[in-house]
Amino acid sequence: MQIVIIGSGNVAYHIAKAFTLKGISLAQIFGRNEKELSKISEELDIPYSTEHLADADLYIICVSDNSVGEVSKMITKKNCLVAHTSGSLPKETLNGEYRKASFYPLQTFSKSKELEYEKIPFFIETENETDTKTLFELASRISENVMESNHEKRKYIHLTAVFASNFVNHLFSRAKEISDSQEIPFDYFLPLIDETVQKIHEIEPKMAQTGPAVRNDLRVLELHEQLLQDEESLTIYKTMNHSIQKMYEL
Repeated sequence: MQIVIIGSGNVAYHIAKAFTLKGISLAQIFGRNEKELSKISEELDIPYSTEHLADADLYIICVSDNSVGEVSKMITKKNCLVAHTSGSLPKETLNGEYRKASFYPLQTFSKSKELEYEKIPFFIETENETDTKTLFELASRISENVMESNHEKRKYIHLTAVFASNFVNHLFSRAKEISDSQEIPFDYFLPLIDETVQKIHEIEPKMAQTGPAVRNDLRVLELHEQLLQDEESLTIYKTMNHSIQKMYEL
């Protein structure tokens, strides 16, 4: 099967790398950013182009959600399968007369960070059983966790991921701003962060909650609020504590 990946960003790079490491041949990686494409091509030994889209049986579109519809118009071949990697878009966003699918990897991707691809869940949605089997078998060569998921379910998967990853990482960034303002090395907080994440592998998140809000320690809560001079951080602090207190009915 001839496979082409469209895109040059983080998702495109890691999907291409995962395939390459498992011996899955790629006919081409295609996109607009020649600098990034050439880096991927050199590292993974995959032909690339910014002008001519190669013929393929499967095209995997790894671009931003806003670009998926427009990019998908470039594929004019009718007898092929096209899948996007978005967690929030329906497969019908793909704009062409080909067979449509979703090939969604549930992970946060950065080119500089090594990943254990076999642990990344993949969620598959297609228009027919044959294509489901094709993508399921392909994803199973990369990952130990592959399942079917329609768009309605995938929207909630993506929403959960935003809470569990994007929001948490934003709080890390806010925490680093506070530590930097007091010249406290953020590295000192990494063991705490690691333990917090590791703990929910063994304990339900709700059962693992600690801190002044769950203890209803008003003295500490007020002290912290006085320390926060930045209005945005103060709003986040109050909102998070209110949410914790409401969850535990304090």
